[in-house]
Amino acid sequence: MEQNTGYNVAVLGATGAVGETILKLLEKKEFPVKELKLLSSKRSAGKKINFKNREITVEEAAPDSFEGIDIALFSAGGSISKKFAPEAVKRGAVVVDNTSAFRMNEDVPLVVPEVNKEDIKNHKGIIANPNCSTIQMVAALKPIRDTFGLNRVIVSTYQAVSGAGAEAVKELEAQSRDYLDNQELHAELLPVKGDKKHYPIAFNALPQIDVFQENGYTFEEMKMINETKKIMHAPALPVAATCVRLPFFTSHAESIYIEVEKDGIEIDDVWKALENAEGIVLQDDPATQTYPTPLSAEDKEEVFVGRVRKDPDHEKGFHLWVVSDNLMKGAALNTVQIAQALIENK
Repeated sequence: MEQNTGYNVAVLGATGAVGETILKLLEKKEFPVKELKLLSSKRSAGKKINFKNREITVEEAAPDSFEGIDIALFSAGGSISKKFAPEAVKRGAVVVDNTSAFRMNEDVPLVVPEVNKEDIKNHKGIIANPNCSTIQMVAALKPIRDTFGLNRVIVSTYQAVSGAGAEAVKELEAQSRDYLDNQELHAELLPVKGDKKHYPIAFNALPQIDVFQENGYTFEEMKMINETKKIMHAPALPVAATCVRLPFFTSHAESIYIEVEKDGIEIDDVWKALENAEGIVLQDDPATQTYPTPLSAEDKEEVFVGRVRKDPDHEKGFHLWVVSDNLMKGAALNTVQIAQALIENK
């Protein structure tokens, strides 16, 4: 790419797991970067990161950091996004935000490019990246809904600890060692760092991700419910979710039950719809025990689908198993794909 062409890009949260993955993807996909600015908190400022064989110093984020920036990719927490996104937009940048800060705002498109790329054209300076567990689900449901219609969605998630951050990954490692050494397990982070009670995640399953709401669902579950309806432009679609944290590091898995609109749909029909879908890889052969797992999906860009079954008691009911790397398609990749779609739209 010629040095005098391309876009001035800022990455806020450049030293975090998602920020680092965003940078790798910008380089891998040869995103037309003219100038790159790396931003973080004061604590991480001064760190040096290599991008395209060039060493770039991370700067502390400030409102003026976004002067001259065309596209700003945010992944530094909701409160930071609320503080700096309006400042970036004021200075002419388009913000792609990877937090929950703006997702349900009416004026902010919530986008998975394979599902609702057209919504990007309606942005007013900010485009929101959905929740990681929502992204992989709607990507898998899109071809099914387009072909057969969709009457109901019930999802149970099996989510990796990396979704709770680097500290949670370290806590799982420490607890696993302590458990195998017959030591007492210390829990300080999960299910929610700021909540009253904490449970060990090692060799355990925690049916709580994020804080509980008044209706008994967690915020994570309500995010999946509300975001799915917004992305699919289906406010009346019945969606229910149960989100569970499990003791593995990367990739979220989901067991999804759906009911389609059309009569007479068979497994082969669903397979065909999924095989032809953008960003989807079908791995489904019971005879050879072929299906996706969190380990097999790690570092991959696609959403993997397997275990497609027809419900034994409901003519229009189907079950699917959906797996994707939560740091890739669930965060960094979807962010970069939104930015790519932005420049396609000029």
